[in-house]
Amino acid sequence: MSKGLPKRSEDYSAWYNELVKRADLAENSAVRGCMVIKPYGFSIWEKMQQTLDKMFKDTGHTNAYFPLFIPKSYLSREADHVEGFAKECAVVTHYRLKNADDGSGVVVDPEAKLEEELIVRPTSETVIWNTYKNWVESYRDLPILVNQWANVVRWEMRTRLFLRTSEFLWQEGHTAHATKDEAIQETEQMINIYADFVENFMGVPVIKGLKSENERFAGALETYCIEALMQDGKALQAGTSHFLGQNFSKAFDVKFTGKDGKLEYVWGTSWGVSTRLMGALIMAHSDDAGLVLPPNLAPIHVVIVPIYKKEEQLQAISEKANHIKKALQDKGYSVKFDDRDTHKPGWKFAEYELKGVPLRIAIGPRDLENGTVELARRDTKEKNTVEIEGIENRIPDLLDEIQNSIFERARNFRDENIRKADTFEEFKNILDEKGGFIKAHWDGTPETEEKIKNETKATIRCIPLDNEMEEGKCIYTGKPSKQRVIFARAY
Repeated sequence: MSKGLPKRSEDYSAWYNELVKRADLAENSAVRGCMVIKPYGFSIWEKMQQTLDKMFKDTGHTNAYFPLFIPKSYLSREADHVEGFAKECAVVTHYRLKNADDGSGVVVDPEAKLEEELIVRPTSETVIWNTYKNWVESYRDLPILVNQWANVVRWEMRTRLFLRTSEFLWQEGHTAHATKDEAIQETEQMINIYADFVENFMGVPVIKGLKSENERFAGALETYCIEALMQDGKALQAGTSHFLGQNFSKAFDVKFTGKDGKLEYVWGTSWGVSTRLMGALIMAHSDDAGLVLPPNLAPIHVVIVPIYKKEEQLQAISEKANHIKKALQDKGYSVKFDDRDTHKPGWKFAEYELKGVPLRIAIGPRDLENGTVELARRDTKEKNTVEIEGIENRIPDLLDEIQNSIFERARNFRDENIRKADTFEEFKNILDEKGGFIKAHWDGTPETEEKIKNETKATIRCIPLDNEMEEGKCIYTGKPSKQRVIFARAY
């Protein structure tokens, strides 16, 4: 199955693109810039959704749904916001088609022009804050803790499956609060939830930090982020949480009467993760043979493959395999018994290796005689012969071990690829020869950050929340700096 998969060391981009398709995760759509997420890929996204949804609800959030279409005038109300998204917007101008007079097909009916053009949702702050105006009168109406699972459209000219597509799936939380402190607390709580999910479920280590002014979300006063490192040494922003201050409440006149009877503007946050996390999951762990999935998000935890020549052998193996399957399912694990007679065991082994199934059990007639099975790990490719008796008690511990091992391996890689640079020459050499995260001094100005980006294609990924203060000189201007920030080239 993995024959012909490019090697990461030779062409990382081709390896990624081919793996996404060969592992049946997604494919390019006939609609340029859009993708089809296939059932196996969507089942991973569903597990991400289910896990995050529970985390949101456990912290008091509820789900709602808001319109896909946003009146153009809404975007104009928050200047920074419209500036940030204007170049990516898809615009609806008409509401009807008609048959062409010459019979060549359908055309836009010029009589059906909309009075006000509609923007296909690039993000929902404007339409949601316009709605919150109707929901909020008193401090008793706050806080509002709402999340939306939706699709969004941001027009892209150069696309890559999961990482950058014109339409993608995501969740966006939008909350409203009576005080600044409550809103900041919410913003920080959500970035911590994202970090918990990405590290403990995806098995990907992250650095929590603040975005620089240049990289901040359009319309936010502060953007918190989690940054991950992929195997090719590039960074990937895995989630963001934005403190909006009162920008959107002022733009949409969302006020409330406080306990003191005074009329005040509401404080806001927004936060989101998207199907980009699928790209992070693939690139952080997978190898030249295919996907390596952490058990906490794997659609199939264990696959059982029978090895037989005669039908009666399959019947005996099936009886034992179904017993193991039920015992593990009773413990909450997803198990597939692949008894298809259309493919040989070797083909099946390669298929499930490509698809990243954490554990494979192979059972043949001799195994039945000996009361054993062959147990193979996807992450290390280690194979062991183990007793069938009590295997349902052994596998949960092994899956936990695999989850931890995958995370530790990714963390070790990340830590080995964090380097310091004290001069611009050293900075450029590290970028070109090694990649990874670079800790360097910066003078704090957007102008310097922009110049570094233009010359090297590296951006400030974040200013770590746990950063140590350290006097130094900016690598580019030589001006004083009080701390190092993290630079990298990024997806």
